[in-house]
Amino acid sequence: MAQSPDDDPGEESQGPTPPDRVEFAPLTQSTGELAPDGKHAVFRRFHLTVVVGTDRGHGQCSSGQRMIVGTQEGADLVLHDDAVSRFHCEIALRDSEATIRDLGSRNGTLVDGVRVVEAFLRDGANITLGRTQLRFGLGDDRIKVALSAREQFGLMVGRSTAMRAVFHLLERAASTDATVLLEGETGTGKELAAESIHQLSQRRDAPFVVVDCSAIPSDLLESELFGHERGAFTGAVASRKGAFKQSSGGTIFLDEIGELSPDLQPKILRALERREVKPVGGDHYSPFDARIIAATNRSLPAEVNARRFRSDLYYRLAVLHVRLPSLRERPEDLPLLVEQVMTTLQADESEIISFRSDEFLADLTRHTWPGNIRELRNYLERCLALRARPPLETNCEEVLPDVSLSLRGARERFERRYLDELLRRHDGNVTAAARAAQVDRTFFYRLLWRHGLR
Repeated sequence: MAQSPDDDPGEESQGPTPPDRVEFAPLTQSTGELAPDGKHAVFRRFHLTVVVGTDRGHGQCSSGQRMIVGTQEGADLVLHDDAVSRFHCEIALRDSEATIRDLGSRNGTLVDGVRVVEAFLRDGANITLGRTQLRFGLGDDRIKVALSAREQFGLMVGRSTAMRAVFHLLERAASTDATVLLEGETGTGKELAAESIHQLSQRRDAPFVVVDCSAIPSDLLESELFGHERGAFTGAVASRKGAFKQSSGGTIFLDEIGELSPDLQPKILRALERREVKPVGGDHYSPFDARIIAATNRSLPAEVNARRFRSDLYYRLAVLHVRLPSLRERPEDLPLLVEQVMTTLQADESEIISFRSDEFLADLTRHTWPGNIRELRNYLERCLALRARPPLETNCEEVLPDVSLSLRGARERFERRYLDELLRRHDGNVTAAARAAQVDRTFFYRLLWRHGLR
């Protein structure tokens, strides 16, 4: 597929070392279980084989929990079909199932002849991308992913397999100056992760500077990042250092990097490549010494497909790419999180004890937490203020929209929660749920597949 010069990837970055392969027998029905040594998570290996198309006979086995397929160099399985998008789809293991998710591709993703946004994959499923057909298969061997031995990393806590795998990556990040890209839903703790990396790094005594790329208008963001000279624009009555220079010796955290305007992206790319910046109104570049951590709640591969984000900048940022799991993916961490939040809120011991009850924790586990840890903290703070436990359905985090999301993101979040609740109220009966929603059952099934609920 033709690419413009601006979309060509820059120098390839060295990512994290792929997890080692290990054989296990017999197979169990779940993925992500602990290995016998207790130091690794074990995942079932899957593979893709091209059965129709230019790359017929070519294939790829998974080396981790996820695999991206597309034409872009750097994808896990690179295809040479101009009808396939650069980052076309992603296959991942979730719980005991494999799922496929379309990444905003141009021609869509079909599973067994049905176009999907997100769907479960059966062993032997046929996947069609452009003019290419792939065969999906689950292997009889396992791979292992290293886990941290700790249940805490800086300001973060978690004992789940998912979080211990994240902690292992963050520990490696803290020991180097590598650029880190943190990905995760709103409220999953991306800023806490960035601050924890900084606190546990050799740069801990230098500044930690946060720039929210979504909160500053693009015409002011350049000055915020790079600084400006006196008289560079109306109101610039004095020279000012930008965030890159302010964080010298320390860390700069670029939050919501996916919101960067197209005109700023090449300037950020140059700063990352050359390690130098030029202030607005200035006539020369000067070096800076700062570690870069970026975060986004968007899928940057999907943004690259939509030509809203440069692929070369994506690769520069994703030297170490860490996905933070949502709270619903790590329910076993709720007791630790509750303890941490209550301690932070300076609750007395009697109040903390009441929040340790099995009944209360079971109620928290049943909730889907669309706002993740931020929503949990708000709810617990409300419980303390009211000295009662208001129903989770009345939590203002659920009633009020999350204005940090795009309109599309807010609509998708509401739709998923609506479908989830509708199924719960009808005991999983799709026909009854579709009837209550006053939509055709086939259409209702499509919505469930799209949101990964079937």
